[in-house]
Amino acid sequence: MSRMIRVAINGYGTIGKRVADAISAQDDMVISGVTKTKPSFGCDLAVRKGYPLYCTYDDEQKINAFHDAGYTCHGGLKTLLGVSDVVVDCSPGKHGAANLEKYKSAGIKWIFQGGEKHEMTGLSYTSCANHQQNLHAEGTRVVSCNTTGLSRTLIPLLESCGKISVECTMIRRAADPGDSDKGPINAIKPVLKVPSHHGPDVMSVEPRIKINSLAVAVPTTIMHMHAITVTLPDGHGMTTESILALWKSRPRIIIMNGGETGITTTAEVMEFARDMGRPWGDLHEIFVWED
Repeated sequence: MSRMIRVAINGYGTIGKRVADAISAQDDMVISGVTKTKPSFGCDLAVRKGYPLYCTYDDEQKINAFHDAGYTCHGGLKTLLGVSDVVVDCSPGKHGAANLEKYKSAGIKWIFQGGEKHEMTGLSYTSCANHQQNLHAEGTRVVSCNTTGLSRTLIPLLESCGKISVECTMIRRAADPGDSDKGPINAIKPVLKVPSHHGPDVMSVEPRIKINSLAVAVPTTIMHMHAITVTLPDGHGMTTESILALWKSRPRIIIMNGGETGITTTAEVMEFARDMGRPWGDLHEIFVWED
């Protein structure tokens, strides 16, 4: 049997803890360690799950702060990279450029999650669009959750019709459920730059899609929502029924009739995910209202 791939998680937060659990579920990978900037309740979760704990920094004083708080800290990021084959960067946005230099210096492969721009890596990834192009790459960037969701519904239409034109509005939650310092609380906050990053991000994984995107943040922590208008080419031959059948044939798309099920808002969608026993109440699929 080949050696297990050793995966480091740099940033054990909202994204990092989900990535770590996904990796630990694989039979050919092992978590070599996860990083935190300082001792916090997130360290307890890592300890319970058996993930070796490291400090984001290589500063001895910051590393010792973990020991002072009662945690076994195995060293800083440089030490972790030295015992890893690949690092998944789940740190907050805008840290990517500095981190990328560290990964290159360590001579390991790297994957950035979400918050960094395509231009930094030169390669972006989502499984339904460009898996083959990312094989054997030294590193890549996984696009955001919204871009992943858009790709899951739009790529099948592109493959069936040859070309599509898209106008979409992203209605974004203001903060993750665990965040206490973000907003808006009493406002609808538009992204004043058009297009928002979502359209260009879709084109970074599938440049044949013509797409324009707008985005607004609303005061909720429950999911994002996409309002999409797709123009299909003349003679496309698609019907509502054939499009629904196409989506149903693809993984990670759930189609339900709100009028029949009573699932008419994002609150019920998330309750549906909790009822299925999903960790953190996450819904891994894009939810489409058939209505």
